[in-house]
Amino acid sequence: MEIQQESIFYPYKEGHLHLRKIAPVGGKPHLTPFFMLHGSISNGRVFYTKSGKGLACSLAKEGYKVYVLDMPGRGLSTPKIARGVNPSQTEVIREVIPSIQAFILEANPLADKVHWLAHSWGGVLMAATMLRYSELQSQVASFVTFGTKRRVSVKNVHRTVMLDLVWKRLSIPLMKLKGYFPAAGLGIGMDNESFLSLTQTFPWLDGDWVDPEDGFDYGAKLSNANLPPAWFFAAKNDAVLGNPKDVKFTFDELQFKQGQFLILSKHNGNRQDYDHANMLTHADAEYDHFIELKQWYKGLKI
Repeated sequence: MEIQQESIFYPYKEGHLHLRKIAPVGGKPHLTPFFMLHGSISNGRVFYTKSGKGLACSLAKEGYKVYVLDMPGRGLSTPKIARGVNPSQTEVIREVIPSIQAFILEANPLADKVHWLAHSWGGVLMAATMLRYSELQSQVASFVTFGTKRRVSVKNVHRTVMLDLVWKRLSIPLMKLKGYFPAAGLGIGMDNESFLSLTQTFPWLDGDWVDPEDGFDYGAKLSNANLPPAWFFAAKNDAVLGNPKDVKFTFDELQFKQGQFLILSKHNGNRQDYDHANMLTHADAEYDHFIELKQWYKGLKI
């Protein structure tokens, strides 16, 4: 199916949020649309390319409308992260995700739900939004994540270097010097990260799920939540950013009534032993777990 892409610039504060709309030509307006959210030191390009590759494009070729968000300051959203431009993860939970959800529903009047799909920390932010605003739970048709973990419990050399040394120790003086974390310039991420967004992840990685800005207790909402059908993907070669053990912890913590968890590996029948990024970007993904995922969506009949 032929697809088309366009950029939507949603007004937000002093600038705008960039949404990449990827949709079939002609379209199937009865199909539930998608909302995709990237993780830390990243942007929406993890889901698509201009040439038509990636999971967002793959789903659009099945007839779905897909909206891929660049979080504040990332990708084509403006103003870009810099000294003095310091968006927080709390504002993404409280303002950005609910606003984009409402925008997608308004743009698709035949839909009363939206499929949510996230990579890495984006899944934590989406889950937190559903827990904070319980009315959104009935507006989310499904919740799929790749490499999403809220806590990091795994102990290995990769954790010591990436999390304890770079993420927690070296990033602080660097951010005080630059005003933000220059991940793209250091070659360790697709995009830079703000001081607030980065440091607000620290308490959740090792402790309780409580908002660092206003004290909202997300964990306390878990027992009464009615979360949508879910599928959490982990990758065998993801040593720390989405280690399968930590992804499984997050999956179990959310207490889905209907959910499944899968480690992408040759042992489990996949073409590759994938890692944190290439479970979405590897050329084989299109002919591997993307096929299985699309079949799962069709089975939901939403």
